[in-house]
Amino acid sequence: MKTKLEEVKILEIPKIEDKKGRGNLSVIEKDCIPFSVKRVYYLYDVPSNAYRGGHAHKNLYQFLIALSGSFDVVLDDGNQKTKITLNKPNKGLLIPNGIWRELENFSSGSVCLVLASEEYDESDYIRNYKEFVLVKRG
Repeated sequence: MKTKLEEVKILEIPKIEDKKGRGNLSVIEKDCIPFSVKRVYYLYDVPSNAYRGGHAHKNLYQFLIALSGSFDVVLDDGNQKTKITLNKPNKGLLIPNGIWRELENFSSGSVCLVLASEEYDESDYIRNYKEFVLVKRG
């Protein structure tokens, strides 16, 4: 798990603008993201003072999208940290395995859609930060 923060990427999701002013449509298909989606879930009604995540994955990749509102994603590769704000439904955050993530600062009405490369598997999670750092540096 030698993944570094440089491998985290904001990816553009194709946006189709309706010329009649009826809104926009975005589509995730083909090579839009670099993995096949095996699980989809979303977070909503998260209080602004709460946080989600607080773990890393050994194998799983995730693609996070702010469908509505905004939230911050705090990322950590064991050596450095960064914070990225998601607030556009046509941009998503690709998080490879081996990156610790925490989601915080949810705006009212925000919805976070998560596309995952694998089905749920508890053994893929690292939920203890000290263990994460040991694995990363080991």
